[in-house]
Amino acid sequence: MEENKTVNTAETPETPAAPAEQADRRNDRRGGRNDRGSNRGPRRNGGRFGREQKEFEERVISINRVSKTLKGGRKMRFSVLVVIGDRKGRVGFGIGKANEVPDAIRKALENAKKHVIRVPLTNGFRTITHTVIGEYGSGKVILKPASEGTGVVAGGAVRAVLELAGCTDVLSKCLGSRTPINVVRATMAGLQQLKTVNGVAKLREMKVEEIR
Repeated sequence: MEENKTVNTAETPETPAAPAEQADRRNDRRGGRNDRGSNRGPRRNGGRFGREQKEFEERVISINRVSKTLKGGRKMRFSVLVVIGDRKGRVGFGIGKANEVPDAIRKALENAKKHVIRVPLTNGFRTITHTVIGEYGSGKVILKPASEGTGVVAGGAVRAVLELAGCTDVLSKCLGSRTPINVVRATMAGLQQLKTVNGVAKLREMKVEEIR
């Protein structure tokens, strides 16, 4: 008759766990699975899925290298012209100067956010309300409303300002100076002259039907 042998559980080797169980253990040590089934933990704000949307769209118009003559020699800097807008009627521009281009762009964006204007658009944010002529210095820009499907007939800095303002159908013509800063300022001056029917009726103390 065979003797009953006692088995020492401490010396008995453990059965290797299944691959799925091993993966679960690793996930538990890493902080658990997220809702998408990835082994990574939940992303914080600023990740690929938690990225905040910017309020304005940015566009660099020109980058110029400027110099200033000092006693010890010339000091080189960069001047950047930037236009921002939300394509919903708000647009602005700014200028920044710094020793490096990224710093100049950052300063220009901060300056542009302080000079944002609202442009009265019509026909579902597609074109301007009436014809205007914007002037600044020796620069002059003519802006005319256009029918649907015309597109933005403009070039250079004027196109950037109109597109970021939300205009999709407009006609324009530059007269005089073609310097980007003068063109941008003239375009902004023209957009500031735009008026709506309700605004004119309020100034004249009349009803909208009487004006039309």
